Amino acid sequence: MTRSERVSTIGLRRDWNSIASPQAIRYRRSVMRLLCCAVLLAFALCGWSAEPVPDRLVVLTFDDSVASHATFVAPLLKQHGFGATFFITEGFEFTTDKQHYLTWAQIKALHAAGFEIGNHTRRHAAVPRQTPEQLLADVEHIEQQCAAHGIPRPTSFCYPGYATNAAAVKLLRERGYRFARAGGARAFDPATDEPLLMPQAFDGKPESTLEQFKAAVARARDGKVVVLTFHGVPDIKHPWVNTDPAKFERYLAHLKEQGCRVVAVRELARYLKQQQR
Repeated sequence: MTRSERVSTIGLRRDWNSIASPQAIRYRRSVMRLLCCAVLLAFALCGWSAEPVPDRLVVLTFDDSVASHATFVAPLLKQHGFGATFFITEGFEFTTDKQHYLTWAQIKALHAAGFEIGNHTRRHAAVPRQTPEQLLADVEHIEQQCAAHGIPRPTSFCYPGYATNAAAVKLLRERGYRFARAGGARAFDPATDEPLLMPQAFDGKPESTLEQFKAAVARARDGKVVVLTFHGVPDIKHPWVNTDPAKFERYLAHLKEQGCRVVAVRELARYLKQQQR
């Protein structure tokens, strides 16, 4: 080995010894631990965070498969550029009275028009009065009918008569539902409320007033979403939940004037934390 090679080797040993000293090794390990913690924290924050809820976010929902949903409601919503969820049931006289109830061809057309089709069960029976097997059969039936007509499997559910129970929440979660609308009279808070027990802020009835509607819509702020419930517009077969078409037009005009973003239930998924999805 030449003199220059020996000098070079000695220099390398000195450099390596300084790099591999106990103090340096401990330092590098500490830095690596901190970096790993930072990466894990970043992933956790990304996974658990949700988009902030904008003010004036409103959800429109329509129950009971009423024929006026296709003949009057949907065209008016499209005119305003509003989204909505139509909760489908084959209860009441759905299978025999096609004058007052939707056909599956009309339901498919609602989907094709960009609206969400939700599950309102086959028989419209109150959930607490059903066995788990009965509820499963009713929920599956609407899912199967959707599949048969080229409609995506629903991820939004509506409790018949607004009655809920823990068994239904469990079943819906197991079947991949993200939201289930119940009753009530308050705004939905995605940060704290259970999405499978989502409250409504307004329930359209014959006696409902524009002032009541405006008061409900005004709650769509500070991270809260207003969910609005309607049945038929009009609802000939169920007059106790009827909404007059002229009154409904005034409701929509108010939403437009207020600059509300009006969406279907499914569009709320972005505002849920990861563990809620």
